[in-house]
Amino acid sequence: MTPTGNWSPRAAEVSADRTPRTAPETGRFSFSDLRGWGADDLDGALAAFRQAPDDPLTDAARNAPDGRTFFETYFAPGPASVGHFTGYYEPELDGSLTQSAAFPVPVHGLPDAGCTHPRAGIDAHLTGQEIVWLRDAVDRFFLQVQGSGRVRLPDGTTLRLGYAGRNGHPYRSIGKLLIERGDFNTDITADALKAWLRADPERGRALMEENPSYVFFAPLDAPSDQGPRGTLCPVTAGRSLAVDPDRTPLGTPIWIEVDGMARLCIAQDTGSAIKGPGRGDLFFGTGDAAGQAAGRLNHVGSFRALVRR
Repeated sequence: MTPTGNWSPRAAEVSADRTPRTAPETGRFSFSDLRGWGADDLDGALAAFRQAPDDPLTDAARNAPDGRTFFETYFAPGPASVGHFTGYYEPELDGSLTQSAAFPVPVHGLPDAGCTHPRAGIDAHLTGQEIVWLRDAVDRFFLQVQGSGRVRLPDGTTLRLGYAGRNGHPYRSIGKLLIERGDFNTDITADALKAWLRADPERGRALMEENPSYVFFAPLDAPSDQGPRGTLCPVTAGRSLAVDPDRTPLGTPIWIEVDGMARLCIAQDTGSAIKGPGRGDLFFGTGDAAGQAAGRLNHVGSFRALVRR
């Protein structure tokens, strides 16, 4: 899926119950050191792990009787570090395969030769690359932030879009810009940001163009009950985590404790704004409810990779 990042800039302080535990005297951790390990549905984590192709443990994962047996047999807890967690999702939008007054804004495929133009004025350089048309530039902007989506067409069918590439410009959070300029406080929400952008379309266009990054898409032929394609494999709601692959190898199981959640996730995706140690972007699923939940997560917590035995 390769989400570009989370638009929201807020982050909570580390609280006492999120502070990573120190190593025991042996220098090794056990699963009993993981708060909530015994209560987690590890079969859900195993199902996500099984999505990954060509892992040395693929056969063992497929033949494992249950998630708890698999993870406790083949992994051990590593040390915990302070993490910063956000959420992303797969939006559902209305659109059309043809341009009209109701659907004037195109979503573009990646040109064969690529494209390095910044967001401002980029449409003029992408004639012939249109895949589908959306209601407005705000829908397109948030689709690009998430990195994938489903477009409901007038005939009742759905077109799924997956990440195909970027223009190479850095991602810049427009939510953070509005806070820095005093237009919002630190409690800005996705819905509030969308309303601000739509209240004055010219003002909104100018702000969105301050984020020069632009994402291209490709139609996906994927089962409706399967998550969108991540960097490693299709992602699973509540279990797939986008990480910085330079810090956390894809395929790594990661125990997270954040915002009342304690669960095992699998590193299966990446994002241009997901950088640094302990950085994680949790996939929440498809649709508005998933989007609201994803927008609420922007906190620090405990990030603990499991180590292969």
